[in-house]
Amino acid sequence: MRLTQLSEAFIRSAAYERRFLRKNPWDLTMVVWIPLLTVLLIWWIFSQTQITNLPIGVIDQDNGPVANTAVRYLDASPTLSVRQMYYSAAEAEAAILQRDIYAVVIIPEDFSRNILSSKSAPLILQVNAQYGTHSGIIQTGVQAVAGTLSAGVEIQRLIKQGMAPSQAAIAYSPIRIQRISLFNAATDYQQFLASTVIPALLHILAMVIGATTIGRELRDRQLGRWYGFIASAQAYDNISDSVSANISANVNNNVADNTVQKIAALSQPAAKLPNSTAKDNTNQKPVSTLPSVHMGVLLFGLLGKYFWPMLAYGLWSILALWLATPQESVASSAVFATYLGLLLLMMLSFWLGAIFTLGSFSLRMGLSATGFISAPSYAFAGVTFPYIAISDSAKHWSDALPLTHYLKLHIAQMQMQAPVAISLPILYGLTIATVVAMMLTTLLTKRALAHPERWGAR
Repeated sequence: MRLTQLSEAFIRSAAYERRFLRKNPWDLTMVVWIPLLTVLLIWWIFSQTQITNLPIGVIDQDNGPVANTAVRYLDASPTLSVRQMYYSAAEAEAAILQRDIYAVVIIPEDFSRNILSSKSAPLILQVNAQYGTHSGIIQTGVQAVAGTLSAGVEIQRLIKQGMAPSQAAIAYSPIRIQRISLFNAATDYQQFLASTVIPALLHILAMVIGATTIGRELRDRQLGRWYGFIASAQAYDNISDSVSANISANVNNNVADNTVQKIAALSQPAAKLPNSTAKDNTNQKPVSTLPSVHMGVLLFGLLGKYFWPMLAYGLWSILALWLATPQESVASSAVFATYLGLLLLMMLSFWLGAIFTLGSFSLRMGLSATGFISAPSYAFAGVTFPYIAISDSAKHWSDALPLTHYLKLHIAQMQMQAPVAISLPILYGLTIATVVAMMLTTLLTKRALAHPERWGAR
């Protein structure tokens, strides 16, 4: 088949889809506005790049000078904010249950006197560990305050004994940890979470669009109309309209049975030329013989059908990467590799959504499958929960999800600024998976065209 015929199939299919999107605002919103709003909303949610001023409560049972200093240090910590002083444990517990505060620090009686007497004086921290991120930051902040307060008390004691301040500092803590953050040193949550959550949400939306774009043709019994249009242009546009109407109105009588047989010719070699006519047995208006299914035409037709979603999600991918680019310079090769990986992920998502729908002949089942696979995929990607800590069965599932591999590429290139060569195997894998999924979608579409009796399932 000539390349011009394939390109015509692509253009006709793209025009077919453009007309549909223009007449159906909701489907256009799913392609254009919802992903755009998703990208902007997630970035706005994490606009405060660091977690600060987490509210805590304090129960001061000592009211001594050192206890007052401890309260001031807690409130001065950048990650903590003393929301209120409480006078009973029940009152503080009620505040935690209402999420007014996330922790309470109890300063016991004789706290100041024990410190001045060189005795142990613990601070009691009760934290709501239900919120892992909150509790971890609060524990780190309170521990830092306790360490600072202890160091100040001990150094002052050593100085009073005649030791120089520098020697007193060394004597108090001869071994120290020199912590160097290699990546995301500022603990930027836009860089840590937002830049990876956005591709995960686009992945979900792309799979939904992949399922609905081809699934609505099955649901509305329009798959034959679509292929007839891209295969023989306008000659089949009007014919397939009447054929679809006959199927919907006469599915239980002989006329519908005869019409279904004619549509089944889509998967069989044509006995007559495309513009020839064949009369049915019910003295109906002559109906044209539909052409046989050509894989090249079908493939380019599917590419044209998904052209507008691919174009839109390609633009939103550029926006997502532009927002995710940190302030420091990132190599253009790294940005290009990441964008190529994200583009492949979006294309693969479209084809996977189509595969689940075509495989089940049901848009409802296709959407259910896409939700089952894509929605929890971020939890298995190893971003928030360490990949090496999950079970072996969960690792196998994680390795089968395309989002896991893309996020590895994204983090390596955009956050760790690793050499591009490290991520090339992921790009090769996504490319192969996309091509295989595209061919499988084409084969499943051909199978669907051969079974018009299964069209119309919800």
